[in-house]
Amino acid sequence: MNFAEWGFWQAMLETDEDRKSDKEIEKKYGLKEIVAYEYEDDESQKEAQQRASETPRTRGPVYALDENILEIRCGMLEAKRGLVSIFSITAITMLSLGFLGAAVEAKSLVLLLLRGQSEPYGHHLYLAVLFTSLASLISWFYFKYGFRFTRLEMLTSRHLLIRFNRKTQQVYLHRPSYCGGIVTLPWKGVTSSGSSENTAIADGIGVPLLLYWSPRVTGTLHPEGAWVGKAGNNQTELRDEWEFIRRFMDEGPQGLPRPRITSHFPWPWQAFTPQFEGLTHYFRRASRTTKVGLLLICPAFLIIGLGHWLSLLLCWKPRWPKLIRQAGLPGKPIPPLTTLADRPPHIQERLRANAHLWAMRPGKRPEKKPRRRRGKSEAEPS
Repeated sequence: MNFAEWGFWQAMLETDEDRKSDKEIEKKYGLKEIVAYEYEDDESQKEAQQRASETPRTRGPVYALDENILEIRCGMLEAKRGLVSIFSITAITMLSLGFLGAAVEAKSLVLLLLRGQSEPYGHHLYLAVLFTSLASLISWFYFKYGFRFTRLEMLTSRHLLIRFNRKTQQVYLHRPSYCGGIVTLPWKGVTSSGSSENTAIADGIGVPLLLYWSPRVTGTLHPEGAWVGKAGNNQTELRDEWEFIRRFMDEGPQGLPRPRITSHFPWPWQAFTPQFEGLTHYFRRASRTTKVGLLLICPAFLIIGLGHWLSLLLCWKPRWPKLIRQAGLPGKPIPPLTTLADRPPHIQERLRANAHLWAMRPGKRPEKKPRRRRGKSEAEPS
């Protein structure tokens, strides 16, 4: 599912009206704006260059690995896809039945008129108009408001991909255009949630490894992020994953364990096994009652897994542009880094208007002043 990436890209293009409503929500629930500082970004980049683990390994899925190329599945909620596909297929099936019913009634009406017999045909006309009107109205609403969510799982690229090129020292993100499109980023300047405790997220439980490029690095007036591989059960797994990537890019594949290469073909087990990514932590520590409850809801996992598989079947294999496929080969050009000028004019306008939202403040974050507690001598007399 590309929901997280789609939402992140929509935030980059948010209008002034939407931002005002967001501020009202933040004020209502007491949420504070997160301010980033250049010093913190520099420290995170330095930590990303250091060794994070002594046992580097990747849990994949890995789609390509050689002397210069490492390609891994990407996406925040990739393991949760399936539910949107079930609702989408249900809606499309109902629309198809509505138009089919209208066609059957229209056929019956035409046959009666051609026979020239005095048989009543009013109910055929009524049903044909009713089915056509309802199906057309629902189709309009679906394609205007619902189809955008269907494309988060169906009729789009089968997977989000991230490709590391050791020869060019670049990272490539393969995403649909409505999630930010295909971009080329520099390896130098990346930060990772697996590099240190300062950048860790939720102790690595239930989330994949996050790679992040600040606006100072991207050159597109907005940050870029990528969730790499499977959801983690702990921070150790994410450190091992990051260390595998870091050593590959900085030192080469020598000495790294050889991962199993996954096929892009949508095999059924590629849809059912991801449902349990990041849940081992809970299974091991769960009580007996919780384990019984998990067994009882197994049919729900099977239904979502079936929707996951259908979504994979209804998508196509992602394909890199020729320039990226040939990057690093002898005599082939190095892909230029993505810049603001590579975006369409209306996208450039929104990114420029929102650039101040992602800009980093210079220097360090000011220290919080300790709150003074009033002593007994300072307390007012009752």
